[in-house]
Amino acid sequence: MTIAVVDAGPRKVSRAVVVDAPAAELFDLVADPHRHGDIDGSGTVKDTVTGPARLAQGEKFSVKMRQYGFPYKITSRVTEFDEGRVVEWSHPMGHRWRWEFTSESPNSTRVTETFDYSEISSAKAKGLELFGAPKHNAAGIEATLTKLQARYAAS
Repeated sequence: MTIAVVDAGPRKVSRAVVVDAPAAELFDLVADPHRHGDIDGSGTVKDTVTGPARLAQGEKFSVKMRQYGFPYKITSRVTEFDEGRVVEWSHPMGHRWRWEFTSESPNSTRVTETFDYSEISSAKAKGLELFGAPKHNAAGIEATLTKLQARYAAS
């Protein structure tokens, strides 16, 4: 259950893990926004989602969330979608969440999740850093990847 820290560049928080499942199956799970609550380890994503059953380039979806005791709703837009390999969406503030799937074998996949705030303004980035978002999101990513890995662990 080793989670690897990935150096994805400045203002990117990225972690990877190998999951005992085919890449297509894992991609399908993340490409369905209604299932994000099933794998979220951060505790912020709730099960109330509006949007398509399967994401695609340019699609929008909204998720009810809760963080620091406050409920809110966020609408994201898919900014990259490469079937079976990459799904990425952008929040209104401009930061992105990216998932990459790389087959290691027919039944094993390297899954990389990245919180990317490299393309937002310096002021917004500094605000996120002062608020502790990179550290908080690193912990959330690690919890999510651990949960995903456990979901497919051999019994």
